[in-house]
Amino acid sequence: MALAVAACTTAPARNPLAEWRPSSNFDERRARVIVLHHTEVKGAEAALEILQTRNSGGRVSAHYLIGADGRIYQLVAESERAWHAGASRWGGIGDLNSDSIGIEIDNDGASPFPDVQVEAIIVLLEDITTRLGIPRHLILGHADIAPTRKRDPSAHFPWQRLAEAGFGLWPRMPPAPASDGFDPWLAMRLIGYDLRDPDAARCAFQRRYRGIECRLDADMPDDAGAGSQWLPGDADILHDLQQQLMEMPDAADG
Repeated sequence: MALAVAACTTAPARNPLAEWRPSSNFDERRARVIVLHHTEVKGAEAALEILQTRNSGGRVSAHYLIGADGRIYQLVAESERAWHAGASRWGGIGDLNSDSIGIEIDNDGASPFPDVQVEAIIVLLEDITTRLGIPRHLILGHADIAPTRKRDPSAHFPWQRLAEAGFGLWPRMPPAPASDGFDPWLAMRLIGYDLRDPDAARCAFQRRYRGIECRLDADMPDDAGAGSQWLPGDADILHDLQQQLMEMPDAADG
C-alpha cells in the first residue's frame, strides 16, 4: 500500500496523549497498519505488568494500552517494534510486528467496551493515523491477522462505531447484493485475510462483520454455523468491502 506522507514525518518517542509506562520488550520497527487486541486479564495494572516484564508466556508488549476508564498508556515508542502480533499475516505483510502499531484494550473478551474507552480508542487512532500517515482503513483486529490462534478484540468490539468515526473497513448499509458468480474467497484474499486455513479466516470475518463469536475449537451455536460455512448476507458484505477497496487510490499496492 502506498502511504501518504504525514505532515509530521518524525514520530515523537512519547505521545503526549498517553502516560509513559516504558517496556523493554521491543526492537526496531516501522508501521503501516494498526492492530487492536484485548487483554483478557483483570484490569489495566495487571496488563501493564505482563506487557512490561518477562512472563510465563514469554515476553510480549504493545505500543499502547487503553484502560476501561479511557486512560491511555504508552509502553513502546512508535518508532520501535513492539512484540504483540506473533505469527501473523495480512495481505502481503508477513511480519506484522515490524509493520504495525499494537494497541491493547483492557477488556475480558466477554464484556462490552465502555463508551469512554471507545472514545479514547478513536482519539488515539485519529492521532496516530494523522501523524504516521497510516491509511485509516487499515485498522485490524488480532484475529484478522492470526485467525487460527486469536479471537481478539472479540465479537463485542464496536467496529461499526469506529467506522462511523472514519476507521476500519466496514460495509455500506444495506450492501448491494453480490452478483451471480461472485467469489467470496477471492474477496477475502483481496481484503487481506490469510486463506491457508479457510475456515479460520471465515470465522475471523464473521466475528468482525457479523458479531458472531465463533470458535473453531468448540461447538458452534446451532443457529449460527459460523466459521464452518458462509452465512446469508456474507457474500453481499464481502462484495461491498471489495468494491470499497477497489475504489481507493493505490489500493492495488496493498
